[in-house]
Amino acid sequence: MSHQNTGGNNFAAMTNAWTAMTQSFLQSATAANRAAVSAMFPVNAGSTSNGDSAPASVPSIDYSDLDWSFDRTVDDPSDIEVGDTVTFEKTLSEEDVRAFAQISGDTNRLHLDEGFASETRFGERIAHGTLVSGLISAALARLPGLTIYLSQDLEFSAPVGIDDRVSARVEIVESLGNGQYRLETTIRNEDDDVQVIDGEAVVLIDEFQE
Repeated sequence: MSHQNTGGNNFAAMTNAWTAMTQSFLQSATAANRAAVSAMFPVNAGSTSNGDSAPASVPSIDYSDLDWSFDRTVDDPSDIEVGDTVTFEKTLSEEDVRAFAQISGDTNRLHLDEGFASETRFGERIAHGTLVSGLISAALARLPGLTIYLSQDLEFSAPVGIDDRVSARVEIVESLGNGQYRLETTIRNEDDDVQVIDGEAVVLIDEFQE
């Protein structure tokens, strides 16, 4: 779209005002989101006293969607200890499933073809198992510091349908030294109230460079 030069200042002013308003809305909505998650998930020992354990600025959530939510019990990498947890939750939408099929190349009809999937043991389309398990990585990204995956073992016990709300929970169960930790990793289908993935991961946590 072209403008007359005389309108440039007005356009810039409107853009700046819109940007400021959007940033204010995002900050308020993110704070409300964290508060809602704190209400859904009981606060464990080590959380901040008001239950809102996420600080105002967390580098790993710079690109988060407002529909996503998380809670964690520790905010500083130097304070990480056995028993600390992170829970991340989001809805696996139709768009997520089709985007993952395109990106990964996994175009199994079970995930994309309703007529085909209805004739399988599941009776409907389901999300890719790797897409579902990827929420563990999202939870790990919300540990304080820079988290680097070293290994992951998984066991799948139930499917996740399209548009199901899913939560991933990671808990530190052992410090291996040199910034390495062993974690229990689980995923629940919140809509069906069932655990769908159980596993164990090993990660390396570095200090996050500002």
